Amino acid sequence: MRLHRVSTYFALLSVLWLGMAPAWGASKEMIQLQTQVQQLQEQMTAMQRSFDERMGVMKNLVEQDTDAVNKVVSALNALQTTLQKQQTDAGTRTDQVSGQIQAMNDTMDELKVRLAKVTKQLEDMQAAQQSIQAQQATQQAQQQAQAQAPPPDVLYNNALRDYNGNKNDLALQEFSDYIKFYPNTDLAGNSYFYLGELQFRQGNYQQAAQSYDQVLQNFPSGNKAASAQLKKGFALIELGKQDDGVGELRHLIQRYPHSPEALQARERLHKLGVSTTGRG
Repeated sequence: MRLHRVSTYFALLSVLWLGMAPAWGASKEMIQLQTQVQQLQEQMTAMQRSFDERMGVMKNLVEQDTDAVNKVVSALNALQTTLQKQQTDAGTRTDQVSGQIQAMNDTMDELKVRLAKVTKQLEDMQAAQQSIQAQQATQQAQQQAQAQAPPPDVLYNNALRDYNGNKNDLALQEFSDYIKFYPNTDLAGNSYFYLGELQFRQGNYQQAAQSYDQVLQNFPSGNKAASAQLKKGFALIELGKQDDGVGELRHLIQRYPHSPEALQARERLHKLGVSTTGRG
């Protein structure tokens, strides 16, 4: 089965990883990845065992209901034959047999409904199994990609160097890779900010506003929060959403009143001819 092939592949991958010596000192991350792969194999084995057991039970129910339906059909055919032979001289008996046939038809309908329900449950179980397999394949691919990625400090420093060197396309890819491989680190917030800066440079103000918002939503206490809110306000103003942009700048002034970003926000609001407090 597919699960067995995937499990074998995981086992081979684990042996290969155990024999590899990282070139950039990420042994701790590799050990964590190996542990995650082992746990994933154990989960898949338990899931396969549970699925096989449930599949066996459901198949047995289907077989029992199918046999019952076949028996009912055979009995119904026999009753119909008897009815045809005795219709001319057994009016009363015909009524009785007709009642039996109706009862048998009702029983068969109930069995068909049960069979349909069991079949649907089987289909749902198979769909769930395929979905779990797809998720596990995605997780494995992400783990493999992270195992091949540079260490976080190396990747971030490379991205920052290329950003400062105006290698925009390369820096954009490197900051995106950092967020992809290390989304929960503090520097992920900085990476979102610099992505916004690169997008702002390119005139992609909508994307820039979204990147700045990622900083504010996911890293509100990070060292780029004030700058992200300032630039989000600028991006919204560039998009023609002046009211929203002014609101962001006013909120920045309230939250960081003595910061350099607050000074820039006041200057921009002054140029727009609006109050910094929202009262004028």
